[in-house]
Amino acid sequence: MIKASPILGNNKINQIAFVVHDIEKVSKAFAALLGIKTPQWFLTGTSEISQVVFRGKRTNSRSKLVFINTEGVQIELIEPDKNPGTMREFLDVVGEGIHHIAFDVDSMRKGLEKLEVHDLPVLQTGEFTASNGRYAYVDSFDQYKILMELLERDEPQPITEPESAGEPLLGTTKVEQIAFVVKDIEKAADAYCTLLGVEKPTIIQSGPSEICQVEFEGKRTEADSKYMFIKTPLIEIELIEPGKSPSTWKKHLEKHGEGVHHISFVVKNMDEKIETLEKMGYPVIQRGNFYNGKGRYAYMDTISDYKVIIELLEKY
Repeated sequence: MIKASPILGNNKINQIAFVVHDIEKVSKAFAALLGIKTPQWFLTGTSEISQVVFRGKRTNSRSKLVFINTEGVQIELIEPDKNPGTMREFLDVVGEGIHHIAFDVDSMRKGLEKLEVHDLPVLQTGEFTASNGRYAYVDSFDQYKILMELLERDEPQPITEPESAGEPLLGTTKVEQIAFVVKDIEKAADAYCTLLGVEKPTIIQSGPSEICQVEFEGKRTEADSKYMFIKTPLIEIELIEPGKSPSTWKKHLEKHGEGVHHISFVVKNMDEKIETLEKMGYPVIQRGNFYNGKGRYAYMDTISDYKVIIELLEKY
């Protein structure tokens, strides 16, 4: 249910973007995951073309890019050069991982003006290389635990399906969720629901241990926590506030702070998928049943190749 207009005029997250050290290696990994031929990267334009401005100063920043269209959001891979820029800064300070989510806007100027009212200042701007348009990153981490990108296109974006190379490893290419670990779920939910123009969903308390049967790093745990699921057209946002007992969410918050914890895929035959991933060198971090017993999940340690934890979801 819509409670107000989305700040940017729409609530369609159309892209999740990863910053990486080696784009060819990560492209091969995602190609194997999604059952497609390895996509080829391209280099962004020179400063005369891209006109990158980072923190108010022109920069010669260039990056290798790969775009992968899936059943839902587009996956972008970015390998930045050594010049100043938000991707270079992220790689140096945070390391590899999900850098931003993106929204299309009709007017960049109006979009940035609206975000500035909500204390979201511009971080970097530039022009597209492969098509006509422009982008802007805003410093949105404090509110949304991730950076946000606005995309203004002067022409419709052609949708190019990746070339198939077999069945997807998990039986699907759809990224079902992007999940954030947060310290204050109410505060994070207020920010997201205002941005997206949606009613705030109910906070869900973790279920009793006899239903959830959570194992973290091979040991049973209560894994007490609060959850919230916010639906958007292409991907669901999950917010997680961990409690005091051991869990992958609590460990992430203590080690890395707030931010992206995992992306999710809905699968069939979960045990078979877990076995496949474990044989590839990706062990289970945590597993358990849904709070209501209507499904189960498993977090796989895929960070080495995919730069994020992959969660498998099996719904009954």
